[in-house]
Amino acid sequence: MGSFNSIGAPRAPVLSFGCLAWPFITDTMHTFPTLRSSSRVTILGAGLMGRLLAVELARQGHAVEVHEAGTRAAEGAAAYVAAAMVAPLAESIVAEPGVVRMGVHSLARWPELLAPLAAPVYFQHDGTLILWHRQDAPEAARMRLKFEQTQGLVPGLPRMQALDSAGVAALEPTAAQRFHQGLYLPGEGQLDNRQALAALAATMDQLGVVTHWGSARRPADFTPGQAGQPDWVLDCRGLGARAQWPQLRGLRGEVVRLHAPDVTLQRPTRIVHPRYPIYIAPKENHLFVIGATEIESDDMSPASVRSTLELLSAAYAVHPGFAEARILEISTHCRPTLPDNLPAVRVVQDRVLEVNGLYRHGFMIAPAMLDVVMQVLNTGQSELAPGFDLSLQLDREAALHT
Repeated sequence: MGSFNSIGAPRAPVLSFGCLAWPFITDTMHTFPTLRSSSRVTILGAGLMGRLLAVELARQGHAVEVHEAGTRAAEGAAAYVAAAMVAPLAESIVAEPGVVRMGVHSLARWPELLAPLAAPVYFQHDGTLILWHRQDAPEAARMRLKFEQTQGLVPGLPRMQALDSAGVAALEPTAAQRFHQGLYLPGEGQLDNRQALAALAATMDQLGVVTHWGSARRPADFTPGQAGQPDWVLDCRGLGARAQWPQLRGLRGEVVRLHAPDVTLQRPTRIVHPRYPIYIAPKENHLFVIGATEIESDDMSPASVRSTLELLSAAYAVHPGFAEARILEISTHCRPTLPDNLPAVRVVQDRVLEVNGLYRHGFMIAPAMLDVVMQVLNTGQSELAPGFDLSLQLDREAALHT
C-alpha cells in the first residue's frame, strides 16, 4: 500500500484502506505546538508504548507524568502477554510492507533502547526457524512465495534460507528428528517482554517520571497548554481509548508459558498450521512462550480447551522434551486494532496526541512508532512516517472522521 522511496526520502504520507490510498493534508492553518526545552508532558497508559515514550521524553529533559489504570507490573497491558518477537519477514504473512519496514527499523533500535535501562533485558537476534509437517507442504510453499514477494518490496531484509534435514539439524538438532525441511529467516529477534516492562518502569523512576498507578484518566480530564496544565497529553491507552476512538476493536490472543528444562530450542520456531502458524519463543532459563490464536473478539475470558490443546500438541510435535514441561500460565488478552490493522498517530484536539492500533505487532514496531512520535513532537512532522506508510493524522478535523 502506498509507495516507498527510502526512510530518508519523505513523500506525502497516506491514509490507506485496502488497496486505495489518499494523501492527507496536515493542518497548515495553525502552528504545530512542538516541545520546548523542559516541557510538561502527561502520558495516559503505561503499556509498552507509554513507557517507551516516558523514558525517552524524560531523557530529553522534559517533565513527564504518567497515569495508568492498572499496576506497575502492567498485567492489564497487551504487552504483558506478548511473545515479544521482532520478526518482520515472518510477520509479513499478515503485515503490510510498511509494517515490515517498521520491524526492520526496530531490530536495529531495540539494542540501543535496552542498553541504558536500569535493569538488563534479554534480547536475542538469532533468526526465526519455520518448520512444517509433510501434509502442510502446500501451505509452506505459499508462505515462501509471500516471503519472496516481501523481500522484493523491502530492502534490507536478510535473504531467507531453504533448509534440508542437515540444515535443520545445524540450527536445531532435536527438531531435525521430526522435520526434514524448513526455512530460516536470519537476523530476526525477540526479547523478554516482562523484563522490558519492569526495566522501563525502573528507568522511569530513575529519571524522575511521576507515576500514578491505578489512575484511569482521559484526555478530557486535561486542558493542555493552559496554566497549571501539561503542554502535551499523549494517549497510549490501547483499548482503553475506545470511547475516544470508536473504530478500535479487540483481537484476542491466547498464550501458554512453559518451563521445559529438557527442551533445547535456541531461537523462535514457527510451525506451519492448517489455520494459523504456531510459534514457540524460547526465553531465558528454559522458559518458553507458545501462542498463535487470533480471534476477532473482545473476550478476555480464559483460554479454550481446543486452542490450549492445539498449542501444546504443536509444541510436543517439535520437541519431545515438552512432554515433561510444567505449565506456568495460560494467558489471554486482546490487542488494540484499527479497521485496517495498521497503527496510527493522530491529533483530535489541541495538544493531545493519540497513538494506537499496534495490533499484534507491538514489540516489533514500538521503537519505530517511538521515533515517529518523537519527531512529530520535536518538529511537527516525521520524515520516518512516509517510509512506514504510517497514518499520521495531524489535521484535527480530518482525524476526527477516521
